Amino acid sequence: MNFIGLVIGIATFLIIGLFHPIVIKTEYYFGAKSWWWFLVAGIVFVILSIMVKNVIISTILGVIAFSSFWSILELRQQSQRVDKGWFPEGPGHKK
Repeated sequence: MNFIGLVIGIATFLIIGLFHPIVIKTEYYFGAKSWWWFLVAGIVFVILSIMVKNVIISTILGVIAFSSFWSILELRQQSQRVDKGWFPEGPGHKK
């Protein structure tokens, strides 16, 4: 039996689930202008993914990288949800 796909699937599920509250909290405390943190994290994890020889770890690092890149879009969408009143406005918003 081969459990590599199952391990990667579970890890992907957990990573995506973890990034959801991270995006919400980042937008709440720091606002949408903190998007570049996710860009830097994504680039770092891409580099790490390329450098690691273990297939499972490399794949998980790649999932983290592209979850970081996707979080840039989600951060902007979260800001729009705050503007619509769906989420509370935090100290990261300046008026």
